[in-house]
Amino acid sequence: MATLTSANSTLALAITDIYPAPQLIEGFATDDLFNADPVTNAEIMMGADGKLSAGFVFEAYKMNVILMPTSPSLAIFETWASTQVGAQEIYPANGSIILPGINRKYTLTNGILTTVKPFADVKKTLQPIPFVITWEKITPEQI
Repeated sequence: MATLTSANSTLALAITDIYPAPQLIEGFATDDLFNADPVTNAEIMMGADGKLSAGFVFEAYKMNVILMPTSPSLAIFETWASTQVGAQEIYPANGSIILPGINRKYTLTNGILTTVKPFADVKKTLQPIPFVITWEKITPEQI
């Protein structure tokens, strides 16, 4: 039976030349673990005569990963970001998401760390830290 639990969901990343073996990401925020923005794979134009035309277009997939400031995986993202800055190079990643509750696996291909928040917001308690990885491809499959 399918279940909506996300407690047993996993995200693993292998980052070229930094962490070549997949690293299990852990220490997610309370209400937000990770998510993806919707993509628009169609370009639509309405002609002057009212006829609709459309064409397929590729779009990158933006994935948000939200970590607690106490996450042991925070070091993975900080190292990834600082290595890119230091080398003035991009270090792509590959990864996987496994969602046992719905028997789904997602293969993540050619991801670039595109947005980094340098530190947690300092409020009454330290706040979760978001990161954005932009993927070339996300492929779903049944497990």
